[in-house]
Amino acid sequence: MSTIEFEQSTKISVDRLKLDRENPRLVGISARTTEESIIAQLYQGEDLGELLQSISANGYLDIEPLIVWLDPVDQQYTVLEGNRRLAAIRLFREPALVDSIAKNERLKIVVPAISRAAKASLAEVSVYRVSDRESARSFIGFKHINGAAKWESYAKAKFAAEWYKSGNVSLEVISEKIGDRHDTIKRMVAAIYVLDQAERQNVFLLTNRKITKFNFSHLYTALSRSTYMSYLGLETAWSRFDPQPNPVPADKLDRLREVLVWIYGSKEDDREPVVQSQNPDIKNLGETLASAEGLHILRAGGTLAEAHASTRPADETLSASLLRARSVLREAANSLRGYDGRDQSLLNIAEDVSETAQTIYDRMRKKFREAMGDDRGN
Repeated sequence: MSTIEFEQSTKISVDRLKLDRENPRLVGISARTTEESIIAQLYQGEDLGELLQSISANGYLDIEPLIVWLDPVDQQYTVLEGNRRLAAIRLFREPALVDSIAKNERLKIVVPAISRAAKASLAEVSVYRVSDRESARSFIGFKHINGAAKWESYAKAKFAAEWYKSGNVSLEVISEKIGDRHDTIKRMVAAIYVLDQAERQNVFLLTNRKITKFNFSHLYTALSRSTYMSYLGLETAWSRFDPQPNPVPADKLDRLREVLVWIYGSKEDDREPVVQSQNPDIKNLGETLASAEGLHILRAGGTLAEAHASTRPADETLSASLLRARSVLREAANSLRGYDGRDQSLLNIAEDVSETAQTIYDRMRKKFREAMGDDRGN
């Protein structure tokens, strides 16, 4: 089997290409991961369905070559750039692969019909061979981080982290080459090091998260807050320095697992994440970490709202609750025309509201009189 020249665009058979297991788009990929799993993940998260429709209608538009690297072990070319395109091509060319994904990944991929002429365009594709990953990084990074085909934050961070780990370039240079702010890349890479530690030490596996979507920004935003740093034993402003392996102290790994489960949930423990959105949940969870009572509520399975409420001073909670209740009751009063007098259950609810309001008022009035030195009773 002939090899192809370096740094030249050449057409080769698709059968000589393989997907990249180190593709930054992939979450929770290991040596045991199958090709079916890789394609399933690309289909679920990277708009592969749209690409299938486009190829079905127009054939493969061989405009931009795939960037490839020759694996000396099996003499196959690993696609460093263009994995979505290769996955789509393989789905058209390999019906058995579609069936295997349905069986093993429980994912039904609908591959549209394709004409004979369009399918013929999938036999060979243009590739551009590089000597190693390092040679392709600047181009791939700029294209997917600040270019037309932007990656999600996790893919950006994973790409930058692997580049940094190669030891050939600093984060400052990486930031310049991919056109992103240095502090942003540094925070992202620092969070990747935390995830790497969690997976390597079997604290938390990304594949164990409860929800399909992986909101990586939740984590690197959290880890830049002092409340999380303190809880996890991280040095103050740690993410401003060059990342180091195993940033979380060994005696804080149980806490790291807690934080990751609260942010992403756990299939193993059948726990839903308490964080539903980045704002304000990441901030509120951080404040809860500093409260013994709030932590007790979270660990007992309570909601973030319940746990965070316990961190607020009682007088602040009372005033906020009263103002909120007054606003809601005034809204109900303005809607009384919608009550026709026939629904007994609504009347019962109103009676309960009245009794609760009277109890609050009586107790507050009593405390007020005691504070003012008025002992004349009620």
